[in-house]
Amino acid sequence: MADTTVKVDPAVRDRLMVLARERGMTMRDLIAELAGATPTKEELRKRYEETKAYCETHFGVTLTDEDHDRVEKVWQDLEAGRPVDSL
Repeated sequence: MADTTVKVDPAVRDRLMVLARERGMTMRDLIAELAGATPTKEELRKRYEETKAYCETHFGVTLTDEDHDRVEKVWQDLEAGRPVDSL
């Protein structure tokens, strides 16, 4: 496979270089690792559906769209540092 060039701001390039050095790898390997570890929207959707099916099969829990929306709000509140209401 041929290499390619990705243009980024110098600050981004410098940060990637520091992150790569801290991990003892090249920037090329770091970017490949980040890309491989970051799921696409389709992969996240599939993971959600598989998790939902597993919960239904193994725990007898049926998750609704409302449940999903409530949990999403909890995660958003946690990430924003807001107090979280009980589920």
